[in-house]
Amino acid sequence: MNTKLMMSAVAAAALIGLTGCGTSPTNAQIGTGVGAVAGGVVGNAVFGSTLGTVGGAAAGALIGNEVGKKR
Repeated sequence: MNTKLMMSAVAAAALIGLTGCGTSPTNAQIGTGVGAVAGGVVGNAVFGSTLGTVGGAAAGALIGNEVGKKR
């Protein structure tokens, strides 16, 4: 992957992440973040591809959000 593209993606992710730091996160937001990370790791381990990682992160975020809402 192009180094310039990678650095742009990292900067964009950091900006998005820091934008949410203005207030205390809700349980649903925490669940979404934790679920996305865990789902991405599992998706990458199981499928070993970018599509598996992204799909796992999306599924994990959805599940984490729902679990967080119930707390």
